Amino acid sequence: MSLWLTRIIPDPRSSAARRDLAGNNSAMNLHRRLMSLYPSDTGPDPRARFGVLFRTEDTPTGPHILLQSTHEPDFTRLPDRYGTTHCRPLDPLLDALKPGLTIRFRCAASPVRKPGATTRALYNLPAAVPLTGAHADEWWTRQAQSAGLQPLTLHSHPLDTAQATRQSTQRGDSQRIRHHRVRFDGSAAITNPDLLRQKITEGIGRGKAFGCGLLSIAPARAAQATS
Repeated sequence: MSLWLTRIIPDPRSSAARRDLAGNNSAMNLHRRLMSLYPSDTGPDPRARFGVLFRTEDTPTGPHILLQSTHEPDFTRLPDRYGTTHCRPLDPLLDALKPGLTIRFRCAASPVRKPGATTRALYNLPAAVPLTGAHADEWWTRQAQSAGLQPLTLHSHPLDTAQATRQSTQRGDSQRIRHHRVRFDGSAAITNPDLLRQKITEGIGRGKAFGCGLLSIAPARAAQATS
């Protein structure tokens, strides 16, 4: 199975691109836009079927969209003049992973704690409690270790909450979705290449349909983690 990484550079003159990247429903809009690049009618969870993960990144020239998938996207399905695309396979990078290799990483994830029912009732807590600061860093360290990495350095930075509105087909009402996000950057040593390949393909944490969980890596000598 091949893995593909695409960088989409939206054209700021494109009304479709602006709509996908702005507003309270941008996470859902961008999810739908990116899923439109893959075959339809592929089962109940096409995002998982094609391993689609994405995130947006701010650059000096404006936002870029990073898209990873196990199926090469069909860019002819993008609206005219939506932006430019650059797509490459990640297989050479993944094949070169070895124990002891030092890499740089980046991941915009949704760190949460899930308290038990008794604790939730006692303190009136939601099912998922967002983590910040040192608690978020501890969460990331556990996630990295379970992904075959031993973190060496870590810098975390809070991001805007990913928001979306999902319509319920059964009840006819709408559900407001919010995913707290933190970007984790740093360096790590590979302890288990197979686990790392699995986590790169599957993503980390919750909110994968809304721009969370894409783990990008690059050799430590590279200036920026680009997966």
